[in-house]
Amino acid sequence: MVNNIFTLLVIVFIFNIWSSEIQKFAFSIAAFIVAIVLATREFIQCFIGFIYILTSRPFRIGDWIQVGKYYGEVHSNDWAKLTLLEVNKHDYQYTGKTLYVPNSQLITSVIKNLNFLKRYAMHHFTIVRDDSVNPFIFLDTLHEKANLYCIEFKEVAIRYNQLIENRLDISIAGPEPHIQVSTSELGDTQIAFSIFCPTEKALGIEQKLTADFMKLWFDNKKD
Repeated sequence: MVNNIFTLLVIVFIFNIWSSEIQKFAFSIAAFIVAIVLATREFIQCFIGFIYILTSRPFRIGDWIQVGKYYGEVHSNDWAKLTLLEVNKHDYQYTGKTLYVPNSQLITSVIKNLNFLKRYAMHHFTIVRDDSVNPFIFLDTLHEKANLYCIEFKEVAIRYNQLIENRLDISIAGPEPHIQVSTSELGDTQIAFSIFCPTEKALGIEQKLTADFMKLWFDNKKD
């Protein structure tokens, strides 16, 4: 009985002596763990982003996507980063640049799958002129020109348009060309074109319609 009490007292005495050291050691361990977490936070977030992409599958290799302000074709994806071949959203052409997006941004940024733009795009462009000519005089001619440039792929465009609507469960404009006349805040005339066409033909059709418009505009201005 006496030995047990003596042993207990010795243990309490030793604990009192070393308690402050043990406490400091525990704080050191905690600080070390916090430092490790802070130092590896970006890697942890990247790995979580990788798991998110694997489970949700918002895109596949070869898809065109938008992540935040970045546009491009998905080249590869590993646990740390997403590799994109940058695409110019205005002319649908590859810029030649390679983008490396950390997987951590895939959690906090909106991901838009633009894969249907690889084949067909709803191409918008606007021509602005002064108010010296009434564009409604030759608007029908512009419609005829637009339909003429789209006639070769009209049937495919109709099917592709329906495919996109069914897959995304939304209604999109097209496939018929659309031309709208409006005015700007300064009173200038704005002619907005919307053409549903193969992506590689978008800029060519825009140039043709712009040339047609300018010719009709100046022809009527001379009159």
